[in-house]
Amino acid sequence: MADDVATILIVDDRVDNLLVLTSLLKSHGYEVRKARGGQIALQTVQIEPPDLILLDIRMPEVSGYEVCAQLKANPVTQDIPIIFLSALNEIDDRMAAFAAGGADYITKPFHTAEVLARIHGQLTIQRQRQQLIEQNQRLQQEIQERQRIEQALRQANLELERLASLDSLTQISNRRRFDEYLSVEWRQAHRDQTYLSLILCDVDCFKAYNDHYGHHAGDSCLQQVAQAIHQTLHASDLVARYGGEEFAIVLPQTDMYQAILMAKRIQSRISELKIPHDCSFISPYLTVSLGIWSQIPDFVCTPATAIMAADTALYAAKAAGRNCWRCHDESQLLLPKASDSEEAIPAKS
Repeated sequence: MADDVATILIVDDRVDNLLVLTSLLKSHGYEVRKARGGQIALQTVQIEPPDLILLDIRMPEVSGYEVCAQLKANPVTQDIPIIFLSALNEIDDRMAAFAAGGADYITKPFHTAEVLARIHGQLTIQRQRQQLIEQNQRLQQEIQERQRIEQALRQANLELERLASLDSLTQISNRRRFDEYLSVEWRQAHRDQTYLSLILCDVDCFKAYNDHYGHHAGDSCLQQVAQAIHQTLHASDLVARYGGEEFAIVLPQTDMYQAILMAKRIQSRISELKIPHDCSFISPYLTVSLGIWSQIPDFVCTPATAIMAADTALYAAKAAGRNCWRCHDESQLLLPKASDSEEAIPAKS
């Protein structure tokens, strides 16, 4: 809003005052509207709010105080600056005008220079106030947009982190995530002096499966095996594609007895898939071999040596004819390897 296009409403019941003020304001570039009473003024403001109001106090029907109070009580008109223009010059009159919500007070007879200066001052204040409101709105919009962008970036980073930890074929954890998780759980188990177990699981005769059924069928086979293992584990366990047709399983707070039962459950779940394997010399259906390591981590053993021990146990299972499991330390065995029936895995503490 600029002064030269500002609209001013003059409210006065005397025609001579209206004419003098209208001539003065129009000669200085203002758009002028007039109302000869308080009720008409209220209706006029509701139809099209002006930028400023010059308001007389003593008027028939509705006084200037009442007009001002009603305008200030309305959220649509409460911010319009009102300058009282009155012959009343007592301090009580001025205090009543400001109490009603007036922005300024000019006594009659007025000086034209004073009227113009006070109008210019109020319009400047109003313009600056409007600019401040608009700046605050823009700032709020910028803040909201920045928050939206930051949230989108956080979501994108989380998705990138998830994808970076995911095997694209099987949609389970990849080798990178396995290494991270094993390292974290290793430190936790060492600190708490609790058991940690590791299982390496290999699909038996997978090269022959791929050669016979094709790579597309081989991919589907790995996906089914991965999901079967994942669905068998506890929430705190992790299965990852370790490489090719080999899967690695981390079992926190799990001793050898529980790890063996988990290996047996995985074997049973894979068997339930009944994936045909005509080229296997072990079974007409797909099978897996498993190597198990379990220990309370100490300063001697490392994650690397645990993986090597589980891998050695896996090769022992393959050497024993596949479709079975072996553990890295036979002295820890509490159950026979081949003839034991399925048992429930004790809940983790």
